[in-house]
Amino acid sequence: MSVSAVTLPPVSILLVEDDEVIRKTVGMALERYGYHVNTAGDGLTALELIQDKRHDLLVLDVMLPSLDGIGLARKVRETSLVPILMMSARGDSLDVVSGLEAGADDYVVKPVDTSVLVARIRSLLRRASFPAQTADAEPAAAKDRGVLVFGDLTIDPEGLEVSLAGRPVALAPTELRLLLEFAAHPGIVLDRQTLLTDVWDYGWDGDSRVVDLCVQRLRKKIGADRIETVRGFGYKLRR
Repeated sequence: MSVSAVTLPPVSILLVEDDEVIRKTVGMALERYGYHVNTAGDGLTALELIQDKRHDLLVLDVMLPSLDGIGLARKVRETSLVPILMMSARGDSLDVVSGLEAGADDYVVKPVDTSVLVARIRSLLRRASFPAQTADAEPAAAKDRGVLVFGDLTIDPEGLEVSLAGRPVALAPTELRLLLEFAAHPGIVLDRQTLLTDVWDYGWDGDSRVVDLCVQRLRKKIGADRIETVRGFGYKLRR
């Protein structure tokens, strides 16, 4: 008797774009790569879809009617750690920084080549394969787990758990990967290009602002003085 293979459901992406032509073109392109794509043309409709359906990744345009992409990302981050990729018609610092500060994990500038967009999506999904931590998770037991201790900051690389002064810290997948990279090289300065390659899975056209903004978010959760800036070189985790 043969046993049928288990078929995993396709990755579900919500594409939020107010330009109908771009929305349909990008949506069809992503479907050709095997993704299941839901679409919305404005922020409030997208928020309803996010609340009603589970998505593995969100692709959000910045300029949206009713609720812009920045506001939508902030709303999502109140309750979810789902990966967010922002799309902006402009690559200026204001749009980019605002999106990343709102909780986006990465961004692309329109018009974007489909192969580049898919590469960024795949990178985000690989990072999200880390189990997301929850605020009520139990802190890791230190025995026999190779737990790393930096003062009152405890990191369990195997259990993928972080605690500060005995309390669990909820980190998004990218934040967790960044902290693990620092913890694997305590006291060693890691430059932005290295972090883009090892944490974000790309170095060919990565923007160092994603590193800087993720470091800022991480500092807010584990303490501002934990990660030291070495000007002109990069960052290091204090021993």
